[in-house]
Amino acid sequence: MTATYTFDVFASLDGYGSYTAEGDWGGHWGTAGPEFLAHRTAPFGAPQRMVFGANTYREFIALLGPDVAEADLPDAWVAAMRRLPTTVVSSTLTEPLHWPHAEIASGDAVDVVARLKEESDVPLRSHGSLSMNWALLAAGLVDEIQLTVFPVITGRTGCDPVFGGAGDYDLELLESRVLDGRIQETRYRPTAHP
Repeated sequence: MTATYTFDVFASLDGYGSYTAEGDWGGHWGTAGPEFLAHRTAPFGAPQRMVFGANTYREFIALLGPDVAEADLPDAWVAAMRRLPTTVVSSTLTEPLHWPHAEIASGDAVDVVARLKEESDVPLRSHGSLSMNWALLAAGLVDEIQLTVFPVITGRTGCDPVFGGAGDYDLELLESRVLDGRIQETRYRPTAHP
């Protein structure tokens, strides 16, 4: 049985995954409320394996610190995510990693994730890791995109276009919900557009 792979990503309404230093939006663009935070935490309690690219891993460590205690993490969902087994796809990082239960898988991300999908007995999930997930989409390895859109436009300060390097895909809507009356979460099944 092949494990499913979810590309989980946050974006502003205009499609940016983050903002420049000149933007002082705050975490989740300053819009996260209690419903979003509770909903976001729940899925990380289920057995699964996280998969990060090296750049996203480095960003998490820069943001959270290499030796941060769980009690000092900014959100419960981040703490829950850090407790999961994690594979970091990298040819440049070396162990030990400053992330509990993390291991490095060297090589091409497509080959690594294809192998993980065949071998894993739990679902796979990636948060962020844009360029890695664009390659995985192109290879047909992404089963689901979970897109959380925050109610902001970052036309001046936005950076990292979430799908800026991806190909063309048709999306089948699997689920949609509004959290805290303003944050839109959608789940899609992607299919390469001919």
